[in-house]
Amino acid sequence: MKISGSQIIIEVLLEQGCDCIFGYPGGQVINIYDALYQNQDRIKHIITAHEQGAAHAADGYARATGKTGVVLATSGPGATNLVTGIATAYLDSVPMVAITGNVPCSLLGRDSFQEVDICGVTLPITKHNYIVKDVNDLADTLREAFRIAKSGRPGPVLVDIPKDVQIAQTEFENKKPEPEYEDPKADDSQLKTAVEMIAEAQKPYIYCGGGIISGDAEKEVMEFAELIDAPIGCSMMGVSAIPCSNPRFLGMQGMHGHYASSMAQAEADLVIAVGARFSDRATGNKQVYVRNCNIIHIDVDDAEIDKNITSHLGINGDVKETLAKLNTMLSKQSHPAWTAEIEQLKAKEAGMVQKSEVMTPYDIIETVNAKMPEDAVIATDVGQHQMWVAQHYKFEKPRTFISSGGLGTMGFGLGAAIGAYTATHKPTVLFTGDGSFGMNLQELATAVSTNAPVIVVLMNNGVLGMVRQWQTLFFNKHYSNTTLCRQTDFVKLAEAFGALGFRAENTAELSDALDKAIEAKRPAVIDCKIDMDEFVLPMLPPGGSIDDIITEIHGGEI
Repeated sequence: MKISGSQIIIEVLLEQGCDCIFGYPGGQVINIYDALYQNQDRIKHIITAHEQGAAHAADGYARATGKTGVVLATSGPGATNLVTGIATAYLDSVPMVAITGNVPCSLLGRDSFQEVDICGVTLPITKHNYIVKDVNDLADTLREAFRIAKSGRPGPVLVDIPKDVQIAQTEFENKKPEPEYEDPKADDSQLKTAVEMIAEAQKPYIYCGGGIISGDAEKEVMEFAELIDAPIGCSMMGVSAIPCSNPRFLGMQGMHGHYASSMAQAEADLVIAVGARFSDRATGNKQVYVRNCNIIHIDVDDAEIDKNITSHLGINGDVKETLAKLNTMLSKQSHPAWTAEIEQLKAKEAGMVQKSEVMTPYDIIETVNAKMPEDAVIATDVGQHQMWVAQHYKFEKPRTFISSGGLGTMGFGLGAAIGAYTATHKPTVLFTGDGSFGMNLQELATAVSTNAPVIVVLMNNGVLGMVRQWQTLFFNKHYSNTTLCRQTDFVKLAEAFGALGFRAENTAELSDALDKAIEAKRPAVIDCKIDMDEFVLPMLPPGGSIDDIITEIHGGEI
């Protein structure tokens, strides 16, 4: 059967299990949108307020489900507006297929209206990308894009389709999706060495990254921890992999990690890192990070092993399969002295929480946490609020923490929350700050028009809090352009978009606003005032180490 390139796109999306795409129409994708119109009973499309919001929505959809998110944009500015969203997905290993239109093949390279070499632009921030110049290649190229996006270490793939390819017709036949490319298998001799290293260790520590979540290895890593009697810490991308109620879980480590988690890593004699990339924010000074310990690094991506930290044993393999095999090879171990030391660290951390007469970020998080079910999706933007949530929200289920880690994209959260809700239809909360929210708040229109009842909890301090914190501690309080001096009334703004708006100056008002928002089942913004000098603690100074950890600040002084 002969069909057009635009129809082929729809058929392949359906073939690959795609039930919803996010995007924005334009001249060079109008044929694709016509095909979407003709197939609206088979596939859902959500139009966002901006293409960046569409990319973040596809990202949130993927993070919440593990499926590949799909975003569609026209050529030129439509395509370039996707770039930040594609880069965000790339740095956090999120499976995404971005489809862009382009000018007809005969006009490529002629500076045609709204022509951009989007493949060249996105080459460094995609796993792979394509420009399809022959309709006969279109179906298999799209299929390959989905396969690459999900295989191994996931990531975004871009497919650029000139308009004449969308219009041209060719024979089409449906195919079943091919399995993902086979992951590397861990070497048996390396696994045996790992078992020997673990047996010799007296203070083992497990460090989980986002690879635990993308590899569905949560069960295996918890069994592993029980076998070797070890505490578990995580990177920010690993948050939600381990239930906070698990007594072995110490929380996030690193620059703004939990005291107990970061200190336990520093005292460990063996760190087993699984699906983590040892970013600079997680390690601080790398020489100090490894001074007391050996490193076993397990990762599906061979390029990550020894890239940032030189491991004593690097194991390239699927994390779920590798841990499962290790678990069959290990005998039960016990480290009572190490366990007692961990308990002391946990007790010391518990005594660090400071009480305040006014509503603090911790009060806000605790109040929201108490209202939400365990499977609620919690999204964040980027900044202080992001770190407070990663530190203090009690996550119990994987894929419930949606946040931009590697790129640190302000304005990520609202689009991502909409995408996550669209995918799961679970209660969804966005924690944001007034700086981040201002980046892409136009996506409130999308939440309202699609009936996505995202509750936006706005920690409003009137400043760019994280940068201000650095200016306070390291730049002699030179508050250059971090005091926003904006007069935005977020309650009225929410109402103008058609959402509910609330103001909360204490936990009682916040609790009442949450009850009303939950009952209404409509998008809502709750404006919570917090002090501009609330800091994220603990903190390792940039380039510093656990020796320099900051746990208290008085009057803006360490």
